[in-house]
Amino acid sequence: MSVRATLLAAAALCVIGIAPAVAQGLDLAGIHAQWREGGKVCMVDHFHDGSGTGQKTRKAAELSAIKVWQDFTAWEYGSRWGSFALAGSKGMKCDKATEGWKCYVTARPCRKG
Repeated sequence: MSVRATLLAAAALCVIGIAPAVAQGLDLAGIHAQWREGGKVCMVDHFHDGSGTGQKTRKAAELSAIKVWQDFTAWEYGSRWGSFALAGSKGMKCDKATEGWKCYVTARPCRKG
């Protein structure tokens, strides 16, 4: 099954109420090149993003963006890949707007090696 077909099948299952196990994720990590760095296994050049908007404080927007990053990464690759603390090449940009704080994070998924 192709990656696209797998993603579509998982989305369809969620719509009808049969969600795939988050701890297992879709287990798609193998489609990306990986290497060892500092006791971790990291994706070489594949990044994930997350955003948190409309928050009252910068800290809340940061935490929201990190949670989005972690949740999606764990869903796609499994929970062992979903730690922002272990991620590589992390970046965060935050701005205060009239609707509140917004933050955007980006990082390469890594897992304990």
